[in-house]
Amino acid sequence: MGRKNNKKRKNKTTARNYAGILEVTRSGVGYVIIEELKRDVFVRPQDFNRALHGDKVRVRVTKENLVTGRMEGEITDVLERKKTEFIGQLEVNADFAFFIPEKYKSMPDIYIPADKLMGAVDGDRVVVRFLEWNKKDKNPHGEVVNILDALNENDLAMKEILVEAGFPLEFEDEAMEEAARISEHIPIDEIGRRKDIRPILSFTIDPADAKDFDDAISFRKLRNGFYEVGIHIADVSHYVQAESALDKDSYKRATSVYLPDRVLPMLPERISNELCSLRPHEDKLTFSVIFQISPKAEIKQFWTGKTIIHSKHRFTYEEVQEIIEIKQGLYVDELLILNDISQRLRKQRFKNGAINFSSQEVRFKLDENGKPVGVEIKESKEAHQLIEELMLLANRTVAEQASKIKIEKKNLPFPYRVHDEPDEEKLLPFVEFAKKFGHKFDTRSPEGIAESFNRMLQDVQGRPEQHVLEQLGIRTMAKANYNAENIGHYGLGFVNYCHFTSPIRRYPDIMVQRIMDEVLRDGLKADKKMDEKCKHCSERERAAMESERAANKYKQVEYMIQYIGEQFEGVISGVAGFGFWVETIEHKCEGLVGINSLLDYDEFRLIETEYCLAGRRSGRTFRIGDKVWIKVISGNLARRQLDYEWVMTPGEEIEEKPKSKAEKKKVKKKWK
Repeated sequence: MGRKNNKKRKNKTTARNYAGILEVTRSGVGYVIIEELKRDVFVRPQDFNRALHGDKVRVRVTKENLVTGRMEGEITDVLERKKTEFIGQLEVNADFAFFIPEKYKSMPDIYIPADKLMGAVDGDRVVVRFLEWNKKDKNPHGEVVNILDALNENDLAMKEILVEAGFPLEFEDEAMEEAARISEHIPIDEIGRRKDIRPILSFTIDPADAKDFDDAISFRKLRNGFYEVGIHIADVSHYVQAESALDKDSYKRATSVYLPDRVLPMLPERISNELCSLRPHEDKLTFSVIFQISPKAEIKQFWTGKTIIHSKHRFTYEEVQEIIEIKQGLYVDELLILNDISQRLRKQRFKNGAINFSSQEVRFKLDENGKPVGVEIKESKEAHQLIEELMLLANRTVAEQASKIKIEKKNLPFPYRVHDEPDEEKLLPFVEFAKKFGHKFDTRSPEGIAESFNRMLQDVQGRPEQHVLEQLGIRTMAKANYNAENIGHYGLGFVNYCHFTSPIRRYPDIMVQRIMDEVLRDGLKADKKMDEKCKHCSERERAAMESERAANKYKQVEYMIQYIGEQFEGVISGVAGFGFWVETIEHKCEGLVGINSLLDYDEFRLIETEYCLAGRRSGRTFRIGDKVWIKVISGNLARRQLDYEWVMTPGEEIEEKPKSKAEKKKVKKKWK
């Protein structure tokens, strides 16, 4: 009996509970990702307990294999829904309807009572909001919040992208009512609590189609020979009170989303485009950082606090750029001095280790129906850099101030914008690849890496491989995010950095304003949820970027469909085991050349370290950065996918590029 009791068992039962994120696989089983554990907890579908893919849940571990470490469990509570809105189709009966969701893992049909249909009829494609899912109910309950117009394919596609990413298409009624009640009138006592900047020249510089002006610049010459430069940011925190309906709705979104034909704002238009927007010839409440700067762009002193301003003019970037170039126009002297200061700041920033990743921005020209009719490439010019450098200066200064504040001898919880140093495993393959184009990297220190990157980025300007090396270089870098722990910003070369200058479109900027306000009022309290808020804002930012990429891909497909059957020159922008991607030089539109379409020529295999596909017989390689000709074969709007076919140019079948011994060895080894 004793031996039997002492015998080791492979499995043990435990009752440990953890909070984590449920991820549902295509097969329908789930894994709860727990931050503090190395292994995920396996959950069977019958143990989901009304949890859905992406939800934050509490899981109870019911079984653990002592040999493999594999854990199984059951979900006991849903702590937070990742998504509350879904796209699908209605099946309407006499007194109720069922919503059949699309593209959502583990999502059952949603029951909708007749009074929650919002006029939708059987067969309509709709957006439904998840309301509740009681234990006694087989199906969750919901309500229709948007009827999608199937006649407008573009509008439908953009809305689907947003909903799939978890962004509500409409603001909550309570939030809208709250925004409508806010007075435009600025009380006299509020003005008295602020530094009055209204007599000083101030103006905004923004894109031509912008409506939400959240930053303004003031300028004047001082008697001591220095310049006073003010960066004034819309005081959104004055209008959006913490824990209000408006605040909760904006926090849920955490960012505005910019698609090719629309903006999904973080705040209702009454806030973003009217009350807070620093429109010309209107008094506006602001948070400011005001500098005394020498003609050599040396910061002599600064002040931060609440202000009131009166913008004298609204400039577009194009207008300012023209003034800089021809040295004529409204406020020309002030703009030229500001431009000189910004260029000096920029030069110093790169000298201190910042990396100059300023790649080309490709935008579609759209007709009145949102269909792309052309492509335009926007580059960063001095007018853009003028604003960029001054905003960076303000953000850095505010973060430096925050880094010095202690609460009970501990660092102030603060939403820093951080960027880690490059990961060696990701960096080294890129370094080897860059060598093929003649670029050498000093990897002995972070400073050496930054300097090497800048040298490479300068050397590739205007060359075919420019876009590829820029994009690959960005991929090797860690992703910037919001974090309560300050590790610095490697890409910018700053020890301290935060986002402060765009509170109309970014929630962390509102968080910074509230902390600054607490400091000014001597009412500073440590935010115990700062880590959670930073993670949420980072996740929403990633979702917004993914939405923007998806929307741009849709426009690429929509645009290139008209060229099916035509040939274009392009650059290989990526490789995988199933083919390679090519970005056309003329349109900057990316499509896939499937590996099966190459079988008539040769059999190809991926060599990851070389960023290429290599032919078994021919030795032909398709490497990232290579120029090739392609034919447009098809475009699938639903999948947002372009299919290209490689076009063999005359002589290619016999004129193979000579390979180095190292390449020959790698290809030969791969085929053993």
